[in-house]
Amino acid sequence: MLRTALRNVLAYKARLVMTVLAVCLGVAFVCGTLVFAESSAAAYRAAASKNFADIAVTVTPKDSPPGAADDKPGALDDALVRKLADVSGVAAARPAADGSATLNGADGAPLRAGKAWANLAGAYVPGKDGKDSRHQLVKGHAPRNGDELAVDSGTAAAGGFGIGDTVTLATDGPVMKKRLVGIVTTQDTRVTVGGTLVLFDKATAQQLFAAPGQYTSIDLSATPGTDRFTLSERVAAVLPADRAEAVSGAAQATQQATYLDTLTRGYQKMPMIFAGVSLFIGSFLIVNTFTMLVSRRTREIALLRAIGSSRRQVVRSILWEAVLVGLAASAAGFLLGLGIASVLPDILSTSQDTLPRGPLVIGPLPVVAALGVGVGVTVLAAWLPSRRAAKVAPIEALRSAEQPPTATASRVRGAVGLVLLAVGAGLLVSLMGAKDASVENLQNAMSGCALVVVAMIVLAPLLAAPVIRLSGRLTGRFGITGHLARENALRDPRRTAATASALMISTALVAGLAVIGNSSAQALDRQAAAGLGADYVISSRTTMTSIDPAAEKRVADTPGVKTAAAVADSVVFTVGGGVQAIAGVDRGSVNAVMKLAFVSGSLKDLGPGRIAVSGTTAREQHLSTGSRLDARIGRSQELEQYTVVGVYADNPTAGEVLGDRAEVQQHSFKTGTIQRILVRTDGGAVSVATEDRLRTAVGNSPLVQVKDRKELVQEAAGSLGNLLTLMYGLLAIGAVISALGIVNTLAMSVSERTREIGVLRAIGMDRSGIRRMIRLESVTVAAFGTLLGLAGGLFGAWTVGALANGAMTQYSLALPWGTLLLVCLLSLTIGAIAAAVPARRAAALSPLEAVAEM
Repeated sequence: MLRTALRNVLAYKARLVMTVLAVCLGVAFVCGTLVFAESSAAAYRAAASKNFADIAVTVTPKDSPPGAADDKPGALDDALVRKLADVSGVAAARPAADGSATLNGADGAPLRAGKAWANLAGAYVPGKDGKDSRHQLVKGHAPRNGDELAVDSGTAAAGGFGIGDTVTLATDGPVMKKRLVGIVTTQDTRVTVGGTLVLFDKATAQQLFAAPGQYTSIDLSATPGTDRFTLSERVAAVLPADRAEAVSGAAQATQQATYLDTLTRGYQKMPMIFAGVSLFIGSFLIVNTFTMLVSRRTREIALLRAIGSSRRQVVRSILWEAVLVGLAASAAGFLLGLGIASVLPDILSTSQDTLPRGPLVIGPLPVVAALGVGVGVTVLAAWLPSRRAAKVAPIEALRSAEQPPTATASRVRGAVGLVLLAVGAGLLVSLMGAKDASVENLQNAMSGCALVVVAMIVLAPLLAAPVIRLSGRLTGRFGITGHLARENALRDPRRTAATASALMISTALVAGLAVIGNSSAQALDRQAAAGLGADYVISSRTTMTSIDPAAEKRVADTPGVKTAAAVADSVVFTVGGGVQAIAGVDRGSVNAVMKLAFVSGSLKDLGPGRIAVSGTTAREQHLSTGSRLDARIGRSQELEQYTVVGVYADNPTAGEVLGDRAEVQQHSFKTGTIQRILVRTDGGAVSVATEDRLRTAVGNSPLVQVKDRKELVQEAAGSLGNLLTLMYGLLAIGAVISALGIVNTLAMSVSERTREIGVLRAIGMDRSGIRRMIRLESVTVAAFGTLLGLAGGLFGAWTVGALANGAMTQYSLALPWGTLLLVCLLSLTIGAIAAAVPARRAAALSPLEAVAEM
């Protein structure tokens, strides 16, 4: 039977090529993603290990217990550096004063803005030879005073800096300007993968990131032959136990590599989604191909049964064909996956996030995955057609046509499909009353959508006849060719449904995502308009940085500014078992920049010990105007009593709790800081000139961003960009696999109808008529899949939209008519293009040869 399978694969290789291509796409995405993940992780580990190769132990300050007074002097000073240098086994002790600094490029745009983990800063610490072992100078000289700095070569290239240039930067608060005097190289992973590095002289770095005479860490290198574990114990013995601790360099390398790998792990998700969709849609092409092959070889299989082949042997023969096809798809997909892995860093890297570079790492997992996915999916998809082939009786050898399914089989299919549809639709409809996107609700939504999709697949053969007859009224306008195209599509509803399933699934996914994305975008726009009264919002780029408090007055004095209200919101408000974000505001100016709709109370009594809460917070904590509660603010461990002076409707600009700004600032990480300035302009004017004046007012700080309302909406909808990428990717995958399926089906259909086409040619239909008939048949099948997909996608988006309504109060269903129309046109175009080759082949048949063919 293996030889029989091999002969059949070679005999029908042209038909099976389409199947190989469909499976190949899924295998390629799986293997490419796995190789990319392993290669990226290896590149991070290699860079981190090289960076810490000469570090045996690092000494760092020990954090004070929560609530404990932190009034002890720092332990990491020059005296400790000398003490550690004298420890047996220590070759050298290198102190460091590290922190974060963000720079403006030569064009004024911040470099790696919002990525505090990649905006590195520290001290240039020369050793006995006058050189810094971790930062090798390649141009200029090391910074010597507080007016000078050095950067790494990558930062210099990204920012367009040269020796002697004035560089604008900020660590936290006021903007600084310093002269670039040196360019260095570094092996720090955070820098080599796209971060920036700024080096100051030692005294300046200590003042910025530690304290005068203090360091943030001390790196120790070991003498040759010294055991690092033993050295760690020796170092720990001389440290003040309550103020410093020792960490091995190996542990730091592993921790840093793991951290960076976690930061970029999200890049692996989208290719895996594409892989899953490719394999799922491709499985229908496999099922359809093997079903048509079994149907065409009915007499051959019956003869095998007649000469003694058992049902088990017939099943094994079909499955061996699937194994051979799966092996070919796995090999091709693996090679294509290596190509995908090599280009993914270029595709996924941005100016703000550069992925690591290194050789491709091909471990056993991608190889096993290629074989498992390629062969496994193909064999599973071919199992049902093989079972059908095993049921062929020897008497079938005397029949020349495939027998239609029995009425009982159709009734069973209809009953199963309706049950699945009822359960799936019921599950989705039950979510319409949900008001939160909890994990349980999301899982139920996914289960409901999956059941609806399966139900549509099961019911598709039964829906083919009524839907195609309805759409056939359009093809009927093309005369006899349109009529024949419709009848050909109805000849085998199961084949038509299987061919249209791939397009149906991709259309359903795209339509659903398009509706949810469009509805969310409009909801965010309405939500911003409803809650924000300001025309501009000036904010810090990260949660760990703040705005210079003096900037509030400069902004208020800017021409064209009517009101400028500062907001302090870097602390949390802990009440009961919940943690809420609290925004400190001035009651006199907040109403001019926030649209607060109070359910009860007001802000007139806002002050120390008095707060206002959102409606959601009030419900969750069972609060109302006049309620008293015990809570903690910021890092304070002591409970204080607060009085609720008002409850306002949920407002994204205000957040969950509003408090007195002065009180909130007292509990901030840095006392007196602010994180936002809400700006109201004269007459609501928004212009480039106004934005430039506001940027100037905050010193063009790279830590600060100035955005108008439109930009804020776009920022809030940032995840929608990923949704659109996913949507178009799924549409592309579905289009390619659907086209392959239609080509395959029509090619076999033309081969089966050779005599019929010959008769049509003999009675007068010309070649153009034959081509038109095949094209219209293809478009009819594509239209059937598109209609079912649109129906399923719109239903899913309508029901699942209730979950989004819980997160966005302004959410309502909004159909993107342009996108939906584009999807329909693209689907029909795919049908027309896919029919090109089969139509040309059918038109090329000679009438006499076609009629004579048995």
